[in-house]
Amino acid sequence: MEPDKKKERWAILRRSDHNYLIPFVIVVTTLVALWLLFFAHNSVLNWIRATVEVKSQEKEMARLQSEIDRMQQEIDNLRNNRDSLESFARDTYHFAAPGDDVYIVE
Repeated sequence: MEPDKKKERWAILRRSDHNYLIPFVIVVTTLVALWLLFFAHNSVLNWIRATVEVKSQEKEMARLQSEIDRMQQEIDNLRNNRDSLESFARDTYHFAAPGDDVYIVE
């Protein structure tokens, strides 16, 4: 492109009858950016909400996994130790061994 044509192109943009173009472009760009940030289906706000939800679910999964591990350890203990099984049955289901004296306190 010749240097004179470049100067002519820039001169056309600088003319007073095109002064509306720059504010129009700024306004349209701002509106599109706001639309993408807040109102679009995959907006930044939806992305942030999803990220927070994922972190919350991961914490819940970790908590539940530790509870599962604790319960599995308790099950293994009850299967392998007769005394702990007996104690568990007495405490949870109020079982009594033959020959035990049972006292009801109200």
